[in-house]
Order: sequence, then C-alpha cells, then structure tokens
Amino acid sequence: MTDQKQIFREKLMQKQLLFGSFMKIAHTMPVEILGSLGYDFVVVDEEHAPINRESTDRMLLACKAHGMGGLVRLQNGDPSTILSVIDCGADGVLVPHVDSAEKARRIVSAARYRSGTRGYSATTRAGDFGSRTIAAHLEQQDGSIAVIAMIEDPDALNQLDDILAVDGIDAVFIGRGDLTVAYRETGGDSVLVKAASQKIAEAARAVGKPVCVMTGGVADAGDLAPLGATAFIVSSDQTFLRKAAASALSAVRETVTR
Repeated sequence: MTDQKQIFREKLMQKQLLFGSFMKIAHTMPVEILGSLGYDFVVVDEEHAPINRESTDRMLLACKAHGMGGLVRLQNGDPSTILSVIDCGADGVLVPHVDSAEKARRIVSAARYRSGTRGYSATTRAGDFGSRTIAAHLEQQDGSIAVIAMIEDPDALNQLDDILAVDGIDAVFIGRGDLTVAYRETGGDSVLVKAASQKIAEAARAVGKPVCVMTGGVADAGDLAPLGATAFIVSSDQTFLRKAAASALSAVRETVTR
C-alpha cells in the first residue's frame, strides 16, 4: 500500500500550497471525484455531517486509492474519537474549539505513541494491517499524523501563544464561521472576525506554523493568501453539488421555455 500520510504532513509542514474540500456526503464517490480532479486533500466532516466510523473508514480508503490526503474534522477532542480515525488511516485531524494549551496538549497526546497516550494497535489500515514491527509502526505513525487546532472561539485568542507553543500542534485552522457567530455578527466582512483572523495568522507565522482556512470563493482566497494561509479548503461536496445542480437546472429551464 502506498503510504500517503507522511507525504501529506510533509507538504503541510513545508507550507506548500494545498487545496482541499470538506466531505459531508457519507459515500466514497464524492471523494473519488475530487481525487480524480487533483485535489490535494479532503476533510471528512464528522462534526457537522451524519458520518459514522464505518463511513469514515471507507472514505479514507477512497483517499488512499487516489493518493490524496485524508483528514477528519472530529466531533470533539476526545481521545477515543482521535484514535478511531487515525487507526482508520487518517492523515490528520482537525479538532474543533481548541481554546487552551491544556486542550491542545490532550489532543496531541491522544495522537502520539511515544510522547503521548495513543492506544496501540498495528493490525489496522494505519499499521498496514500488521506488516510493520512495533518500533517501525510507532515511528511511522508518530511522524505522519497532522494535528490541526481549530481556533474558532474568542477566548482562544487570549491563549494563542500558549496553544501554539504546544509541541505537536502542527498547524492552525482559522474558524471564521464560528468566530462570526460568537461575535454576534452575520456578515463575512465583520471587522472583528477580520481582526481575529489577522491575529491568529500572525501568531502562527511568528512560530513558523502553517495556517489552514476555508475560503468562500476566489476573491476571499485572494484576501486570505496574504495572511500566510497555505492550506485552502475550497468548499464542500454538498455545495459543489448544489451549485452545479442549480446552474444546470437554470440553464435547461431557460432553454426549453424560450
């Protein structure tokens, strides 16, 4: 089996430009379509979509088939949820609402063997189904899982330096949607959210850690790139489907009703 985990994390840490999408449809085919188009990674969204462990497992397998990075946005930072997805072969995790160094240390610990508390099993997809020695498995996994902290709470802004100082937090995701709601705003041009995004990006840049963002479109991506963002989540499978379906329906309806 081709090992994509190390490849993805290396690209992330080297701050190569990476383009991905959230996956909210619990099926392999949307993953396969994006893989065939050349996306660098996808994020299986267990937090905001009805995706269970078995669906995640199959979707991550589809990522492997296309040599594409497979991340999972977790429902929470509980160690059992982290163990579940990385045993299935996830290349990394996005952990929501990381608002303290204590929480950051807990999630890193759950994702690491030698420096943490990850439960051991090598007869998983992550362990290439038992083909490695214990030592080889520990080394490969500890060096390959990307741990990305989602900064999406106003309280987290006061803890940024401490969160980013935690060894093993590989990157940060700027959660502008949750920040917008937390600030009681409704527009994407909120001054408070822009200031928070700038602060998060500057803190990450100061310690050399990559920044991940979700972009609302071409113009938005152009605004985010100067912040130093290098991993861009372009959209979601649901949004791609809705936009394409709406466009096709409109075009055909207009043609046949002329």
